[in-house]
Amino acid sequence: MPMAKKRGASATGKTSRASAGKAATSTAGRSAGMRTASPKSFEAIRKELAKIVVGQEKVLDHLILALVGSGNVLLEGVPGIAKTLMVRALAGATNCTFSRIQFTADMLPADIVGITAYDKQKGFYVLKGPVFANFLLADEINRAPPKTQSALLESMQERQATIGKQTFPLPTPFFVLATQNPIENLGTYPLPEAQVDRFLLKLSVTYPSRDEEQIILNRNMTIRDFSAYGIRPVVKPTDILRWQREALAIYVDPKIERYLVSIIDATRNPRDYKVGLARYVQWGASPRGSIGLYIAAKAMALMRGRSYVTPHEVKEVAPSVLRHRILLNYEGQSDRISTDDVVAEILKRVRVP
Repeated sequence: MPMAKKRGASATGKTSRASAGKAATSTAGRSAGMRTASPKSFEAIRKELAKIVVGQEKVLDHLILALVGSGNVLLEGVPGIAKTLMVRALAGATNCTFSRIQFTADMLPADIVGITAYDKQKGFYVLKGPVFANFLLADEINRAPPKTQSALLESMQERQATIGKQTFPLPTPFFVLATQNPIENLGTYPLPEAQVDRFLLKLSVTYPSRDEEQIILNRNMTIRDFSAYGIRPVVKPTDILRWQREALAIYVDPKIERYLVSIIDATRNPRDYKVGLARYVQWGASPRGSIGLYIAAKAMALMRGRSYVTPHEVKEVAPSVLRHRILLNYEGQSDRISTDDVVAEILKRVRVP
């Protein structure tokens, strides 16, 4: 009899564990079912962008990534390689409002956020500036003086703009894509480090291949109207806001978190990780860099249809998140070492969990 009772208790325990397992599976299934983002959604956006932008697949993917991660992007590249076209097409594919600011040396902060005006009939009233749009293209941002550049700081970080004594919330989603030309120094002002650090990603746009450039000849934007390309909205702004919330809910294992923190620590203490280019590093990434890497990895996992982050996502987004957060000393600049070289070596040195 005791043996029978013991077997009965064991059977009951197994049944309880099986029931608990089924319940956990059911809960996980419901959680997964609640996610609205899927690889098909992002592929639909890519197809729309491909109607007008030739090549640059990785750059376009990371633009979508920044949008899902509720971040801003600094885009660097020579003139004429479709930087403006990318964000305009992305706004069209997501049914968002689009605004463009051409930065110049004589631009004032009021030209960005707006002004308080007076009319005899109306009295004082507010004229909102171009910053009040879902997608803001800050073209050649390094041509404006620091005072004007700083006008974007509040908008990028707080998602609001102050005009006179009033503060107004910006439309959601809000996405800033700033461009700068790396080959011109005359009449430009380097971006303050405080502002550069607020960009989630820095992307480099390169020249197209010969085959891609031949296709560009037949899609010449200068002789065709933008509407002729038939960019249609495949998602809504509310979808983007939902994806941003879902990205925050992506699971990150403590081991992955430790791996991520070690990468950031290696930018600050490269000698501790035996990084060969350590002598060229003057300053490493700030805590905002670790937060950016954390969010970007989550957004990448969501775009791939996963509910958790793997080391592969962390390694894939690390160059775009960190290349503008590492400062090289004069020796590194004179030896033409790039921050991408430093990040690549750090990723090789830091042990993957």
